[in-house]
Amino acid sequence: MNHSPRIRTVVSCTTLVVALGAGATACGSDGHPLSAKPYDAAGQISFKGPAEGSGKSAKADPDKPLEITSESDDGRITDVTATDASGRYVAGELAADGSRWHSTSPLAAGAHYTVRVSTEDEDGTPGRKVISFDTSTPKTKKLLSVEFGPKAGKYGVGQPITAELSVPVKDKAARAVVERSLRVDSTPAVDGTWHWVDDKTLHYRPKEYWPTHATITAHSNLAGVRIGERLWGGNAKTVKITTGDRLIALTDAATHSMTVYRNGQEIKKIPVTTGKPGFDTRNGVKVVLGKEYFVQMRGTSIGIAEGSSDSYDLPVYYATRVTWSGEYVHAAPWSTGSQGYANVSHGCTGMSTGNAEWFFDTFNEGDIVKVVNSDGKTMDAFGNGFGDWNLGWKNWRAGSALVAGSPDAPSPAQRARLRPQSV
Repeated sequence: MNHSPRIRTVVSCTTLVVALGAGATACGSDGHPLSAKPYDAAGQISFKGPAEGSGKSAKADPDKPLEITSESDDGRITDVTATDASGRYVAGELAADGSRWHSTSPLAAGAHYTVRVSTEDEDGTPGRKVISFDTSTPKTKKLLSVEFGPKAGKYGVGQPITAELSVPVKDKAARAVVERSLRVDSTPAVDGTWHWVDDKTLHYRPKEYWPTHATITAHSNLAGVRIGERLWGGNAKTVKITTGDRLIALTDAATHSMTVYRNGQEIKKIPVTTGKPGFDTRNGVKVVLGKEYFVQMRGTSIGIAEGSSDSYDLPVYYATRVTWSGEYVHAAPWSTGSQGYANVSHGCTGMSTGNAEWFFDTFNEGDIVKVVNSDGKTMDAFGNGFGDWNLGWKNWRAGSALVAGSPDAPSPAQRARLRPQSV
C-alpha cells in the first residue's frame, strides 16, 4: 500500500468535527485480511466538515480546509479521494503515519463533493467510508481593481507600462485570467507581454524599446470576470501615453564620457565622473524616473557615517533621477577637474553645471540612461526603478502566465510579410 502523501488537483471545507458511526471488522473466507470485504470505517475517523443527513441547510464553507483524522490507536488512513460532481479532484496530503489527511487547495462554491476514505486496522484489514457534502455559495465577493501606470502624458521609449492589483493573485490559472484581460495596444503596433513582478504587480514592455512618437493604451477587460473563488474583476481606468524621440545617454565608466543619441544620431558628448571604487555606478539600462532642480545630498542617506572620510552633505542642482535609492545624473562643479579623467563620485554620474542643465532640459521620464564598463553590479530589473530592459526577452517572457515557455511570436512586420498578397 502507498502510505506516502498524496497530491491531487483542484479545489477546501468547514469546521464542524463529526464522529461518524460505529465500525465492524470482517475477515474473508480464507482468513487473509486483504481478501476481506472492507468494513465500515466510520468509527475510526473524524471528519472536519458538515454532518451527513443534516439537511440542505448544512453546507460547507468553501474557504475552509477539509480534514480527515484517524481516531483509532491501532488503525490508520491509507487513502483519501475527494471529488466534486464533475469529477475534479481536491488536492490534499496524507501524513506518513496515516493519522491525518487535509486538503491543500480551496473547494469550489456551490458544489457537491464525495470523499472516499480507505483505512486499515492493526491486522491490515481494510476499511472504507464514503462521505458526501455540499458547499455554500458565498453571499459576498471580492473585487480586484487595477491601476495602470504611468499617468497619462508623454514619455521616453523606455517607459514600461505597470499594473497594480488591489488583491494579490498567486494561483497560476487566476494569473492567466488576469493577464488575458489586461490589454496594451500601441500605434505603430509592436508585440509585448506582461511580466509578473510579484503577486500584485505586473510590468509590460515590448522586446525592444517602444517606437518613437507612438501612442500606447492600457485598458482592462476584467470587469465582471470570475478570477477565482469569490474573486471577480472590477473596473479599471484606461491610461494612454505617447512617446517622443528615442533619447539614449550611453555612459562609459572606463573612458569617463557620456555620449547622447537622438534617434540613433549622436548629438552630444559630455565628460563625466562616475562611482569610485567601493561606490561603483551600476551597469546596465536605467529609465529616467523624474527630475529635481535641487536636492540636498547627504552621505548618511546611503549608509555613510557622518564625519567619516567619505561623508558628504552637498547642495546639488539639475538632478535627473534614475534609481529610487538615489542615483542621479547631476551637476558636480566640485569635481570638474576629474570629469573626463577619473571616477570620484559616490555612485552618481557627475558633470559640469552647464552640461547638467542641458541634460536636465533634454531628458524626461522614460528616456534611457545606460552605463557600461563600470565595476559596479548590473541594475536590478525591479525594485529600484525601471531596470526592466536588463532582463533578456526569454527571461521576460518567462514571467508571463500566458506565454512562458512558448515560442516567440513573429513581429507585426513579419506577420505583414507572411500575409497573402492580392494580385
